Amino acid sequence: MPGPSRTGAVTRSTLRQQIADALRDEVLAGRLQPGQEFTVKEIAEQYGVSATPVREALVDLSAQGLLDADHHRGFRVHEYSVDDFRGMVEARSLVIGGMFLALEGDRLGGPDPADVRIAAALAGVRRRGEEAQRAATAGDLTVLIGYDLRYWRELAVLFFGNPYLADFLHRLRVQSWVCTVQHLRRLSELRGALWSGHTELVDALARRDAPAARALIDAYNAHSLELIERIARR
Repeated sequence: MPGPSRTGAVTRSTLRQQIADALRDEVLAGRLQPGQEFTVKEIAEQYGVSATPVREALVDLSAQGLLDADHHRGFRVHEYSVDDFRGMVEARSLVIGGMFLALEGDRLGGPDPADVRIAAALAGVRRRGEEAQRAATAGDLTVLIGYDLRYWRELAVLFFGNPYLADFLHRLRVQSWVCTVQHLRRLSELRGALWSGHTELVDALARRDAPAARALIDAYNAHSLELIERIARR
């Protein structure tokens, strides 16, 4: 006798993820503002779906720190401070620092560019970096965020090979972007103001030049902190 169909559960799970992704993108694009409130009913009506996958998606985003839940009033977009961003950069630096120690000690093999599959993956990461770099130079924040998130996730998996670390860093990077967007959207012109060292970083890692890669990441963190703190003082 055949078991029960799981099509409904899979469909709902997929819809839940689609809604969570769409709302995350709305926050990153600045269309959902810090502190903005909304209910499950409002989101369900907006997307034309039932309340259940919407509620699940909103709970997921709350667990990721992007939304705050109020049992009586619904949900609101989390407001991040400059201190929050400093904490994110510090956490990111500590984790990446540990990954570099493993790489430098050769406890992680790292990618072999001579391997055809690795070479293809490396080329893919570099293409993502090139697109992110172009968007950063042009000041196109929305395009930059999309490519940047893919770039860093693929970079972490390719060079450090630990999917758990990659997932953790991806979640932290999403939070970092949500935080910085709240400040960067206040500027009318971002051309030339955003970090654009993506290709230099992937090239440094490809030749296993850990000191050069560390220097690039340190410069990136310093640049990001200085930019956000300068905007916040205005």
